[in-house]
Amino acid sequence: MVKFGIIGLGKVAHKFAHDLALVDGCVLQAVGSRNLKKARKFATEHQATQFYSSYEEVAADPEIAIIYIATPHVFHFENTMMCLHAGKAVICEKPFAMNLEEVEIMIQTAKDKNLFLMEALWTRFIPSTLKVIELMEQNTIGKIHSIQANFGYVATTDPTSRLIARELGGGSLLDIGIYPIFISLLLLGTPVETASIAQLSKTGIDQHCAMLMKFKNGATAILESTFLTMTSNEAALYGSKGKITMQAPFHHTEKIVVEINGTEPYQIASPMIGNGYAHEIEEVKNCLIAGKIESDKMSFINSLELMKTLDLIRSQVNLTY
Repeated sequence: MVKFGIIGLGKVAHKFAHDLALVDGCVLQAVGSRNLKKARKFATEHQATQFYSSYEEVAADPEIAIIYIATPHVFHFENTMMCLHAGKAVICEKPFAMNLEEVEIMIQTAKDKNLFLMEALWTRFIPSTLKVIELMEQNTIGKIHSIQANFGYVATTDPTSRLIARELGGGSLLDIGIYPIFISLLLLGTPVETASIAQLSKTGIDQHCAMLMKFKNGATAILESTFLTMTSNEAALYGSKGKITMQAPFHHTEKIVVEINGTEPYQIASPMIGNGYAHEIEEVKNCLIAGKIESDKMSFINSLELMKTLDLIRSQVNLTY
């Protein structure tokens, strides 16, 4: 039985805990919050064995094998390092950290301590994403020439929200822009050229970010993230023989539409288990049982290349934290 701990008990943590109960061989051992009442309520709702009023107590629980970190972006590095130094494996929400240097330190520490570490980028494990990869490997739509993907909605303007507050790593790029970027890197590799523009708020976070990328094989990606308007939230892959559309919301879609040139489109349904987090939990469980320190699907290299790209875009749009 793989025993999990959770620190940072917001909305995503609730979804993760719900799905954890759906995965055989996994159990929620303990949860931690700075607010003991919140921790107690969360533990009761999700049948956790223990609850604590500090993250450090979760990391010190001898029963726990791995800790899921769902705190705001700016705390990912600090929380991950604390858990690793306490001898715990870690699955940390995206973005993995705030910059490449932090990610490099986290990964090196995991290697030095022989502990499993993975960025919790759930899109990588969603059945529809795996199906798209399979279709590409089968050359279903031929050579990919372009990816167009966007993620946008009208976000809160509350200056204390983690989405808006600069001190909490706010902005569309790290919160939702990471998804169209990730799907492009996953399918096309690391970009060889990237050009970005953004609309910054008065507080210095990006409200809107547009990116154009070129890849080694000549393919391009046109990507967008925004807190200012609702976009289609789809990802479209254009190939020499046709088109694949990952329907909204593409980052955890359950429907793909395939359109081969000159033929009628057809739909592929790929249902998720629970909220969609069960698939990454299953991967984590299997990696721990196998004694791995990284996932083949969401490897250290994957996280490093993703953060390199995010850092480059931030430098181009003058987004600093």
